[in-house]
Amino acid sequence: MRVLLDTHILLWWLADDPLLPEEAAAVIADGDNEVTVSAATVWEITIKQAAGRLEAPDDLVEALAANDFDSLAMTAEHAILAGRLPTHHTDPFDRMLIAQAQTEGLILLSVDSRFAHYGVDVLPMG
Repeated sequence: MRVLLDTHILLWWLADDPLLPEEAAAVIADGDNEVTVSAATVWEITIKQAAGRLEAPDDLVEALAANDFDSLAMTAEHAILAGRLPTHHTDPFDRMLIAQAQTEGLILLSVDSRFAHYGVDVLPMG
């Protein structure tokens, strides 16, 4: 299975937070799955961390590597699709994740119910 982690899922995984749904934890822990983190997620975390609105590892790139997570760059194709999505979701970072998941054929791991409005594959949780 090829999955793309939403920001909160990544942060919960890295912090070993009990808020992480069991379904997501099982998928991430399964070594047969390809787990991907978007550059948009790293950007979002860094922006919020710099503004004092979020606690996250200072060594985020190293944490991704230590967990054997793949990194997904943002492309012009992703940006165009994200910009053209209907406005069910106004968060630009989440819109980028939706566009990337659609373009790259990835399953999103998120508890955000608004993702379902886009016809993108989202792992059922809970």
